[in-house]
Amino acid sequence: MSESAIRAKDLSPPHSCGTVPGGEHEILWERSDELVPYPLALARMEETARAIRADGAQERIWLLEHPSVFTAGTSAKEADLFNPRGYPTYSAGRGGQWTYHGPGQRVAYPMLDLTRQHGPLPPRDLRAYVGFLESWVIATLARCGVRGERREGRVGVWVVDEATGVESKIAALGVRVTRWVSWHGISINVDPDLSAFEGIVPCGIREHGVTSLRNLGLDITIAQLDTILREEWCRLITD
Repeated sequence: MSESAIRAKDLSPPHSCGTVPGGEHEILWERSDELVPYPLALARMEETARAIRADGAQERIWLLEHPSVFTAGTSAKEADLFNPRGYPTYSAGRGGQWTYHGPGQRVAYPMLDLTRQHGPLPPRDLRAYVGFLESWVIATLARCGVRGERREGRVGVWVVDEATGVESKIAALGVRVTRWVSWHGISINVDPDLSAFEGIVPCGIREHGVTSLRNLGLDITIAQLDTILREEWCRLITD
């Protein structure tokens, strides 16, 4: 699959959402319906980020799934990669450690000009941007009936089994910013093969596992989650 094929064929018709009250500028929402190989996604994100900065291209949020792959953030340790199934591995250039991506996991890549004000999100504030992404995931999970939580010193969004007190990660977050344009983003486990995560120490955290909406007993499709993601983004950005 070529990068041009991703752009021309795989992306569904776009939808827009005003990024500030009154719609001063719009974010393009795109969805790929086929699995997108990770290297092609990296190339397209980098190209888009460059165009946003150099040419004022439209900001966008890209929703997709990858084939099974392990990606290494800038803090990844080789000792945390086991990979018994021989999945492809790539250096992502984002923050964080090892992450698994695969079918059944919704990935969202916001490519935004962070020199701009985005609703309550101030310009040039990376901490606020990361916090906004976490809030977006938590609000989306709440709409699904799941209480997502932050944990100090642990990136991502976590859920707690009320019966056992066991904490598991349901969403990962990794950000890269180039000349104040964001790329990479979030992933939410809808119904992936959770055993695939056994090939790494997810995000370098050994004492906690991973879970999914399906594992929590929720029958939510990726298409349904996409609708909620967009609605919650628009709500948060215009509040």
